[in-house]
Amino acid sequence: MSPETRTHQQTDPQTGADPHQNAPDRDTAPGTTPGTRPDTARSAARAEPVIETRAGDSRGARLLGPLLRRTIRRLMNRGRLTPRLLRLAYLVDYLGLLLPAPRGARVRRVAFPGFKAELVAGAGVRGSENTVLYFHGGGFFSCGLRTHRRLVARISRAAGVPVLNVAYRQLPEVNLAASVRDCLEAYRLLLSRGYQGHQVVFGGDSAGGYLAFAVALAAMAEGLPAPGGIVALSPWLDLDCTHSAAHPNGATDPYIPVQHIAALRALLAGPDDALESLLEADLSALPPVLIQVGSVEVLRSDAELMTAALAAAGVAVRLQIWLRQVHVFQAFADFVAEGHLAIDDIGGFIRATTRRADDAAAA
Repeated sequence: MSPETRTHQQTDPQTGADPHQNAPDRDTAPGTTPGTRPDTARSAARAEPVIETRAGDSRGARLLGPLLRRTIRRLMNRGRLTPRLLRLAYLVDYLGLLLPAPRGARVRRVAFPGFKAELVAGAGVRGSENTVLYFHGGGFFSCGLRTHRRLVARISRAAGVPVLNVAYRQLPEVNLAASVRDCLEAYRLLLSRGYQGHQVVFGGDSAGGYLAFAVALAAMAEGLPAPGGIVALSPWLDLDCTHSAAHPNGATDPYIPVQHIAALRALLAGPDDALESLLEADLSALPPVLIQVGSVEVLRSDAELMTAALAAAGVAVRLQIWLRQVHVFQAFADFVAEGHLAIDDIGGFIRATTRRADDAAAA
């Protein structure tokens, strides 16, 4: 089944890439400074976003939303995010044991001080000059390497590159600033192995989508290069939930009660920390961005607002709104055909983005 696409502007997809399995050292391209983007020049003028509406009429898509509403949403509505519940949330990651990596995928552990990561290569993926740095979702308090291994392996295969999947520290152990620092440390590792910024694409879903943008901004603030691209799946960007709570989907999302995620905001900031509003940040130096979101989910407003903010800042951005799809529907690809189609688009975006950056570096 080929998805219906209505594109508001005809342009090339703005991203692509090819990662590497064991993160071997890379030589700096001739004529470039180690770790710098060769194509940093960007017009300050507003960019025209590419906005697509993608079909979502598979049988799995029609069944998944109601099923989640009758199960997960009911369960979440019965409880509150208490400190005790947050301390037990790490157990959710073990549910990932029910969803092993696809056949042929290879996984290698990567140790960091205080947190873990793993390098995942999808079936058939070998060494590459490019890579993806991935930050899992879970509201900054749950999920991890196990829950996202299957999704990450599929992204790796679609992009033809290995993916460094990061299990950053989360609530209640640390606040958001520490999570960002962990992810930034993972980026520093890739740079220390010889990768240039344009050879690394950041990716993340939900809370990890926030981290993909926040870590890119933090890296540039510290003088590190911008990544080659950013892929955000159903990103949670409005941490106050001001916009998402007012959106019609706030009351109808199949499994995410907006009041629960809004309650996390007070826990994310430390006593001396102010949470940066990514929707109001200076985004002008960011690389090309692909955002995917389900049409019925509560975070649709976040995706639409970030698309507008990126375009206003002159950043090339492509937004895909997938009809009938739930929050991070790509993780449900075993049940909904649209998940596989979306992952294929992610792979194409990564390949195209890194190919253009590599060509610019060699010019």
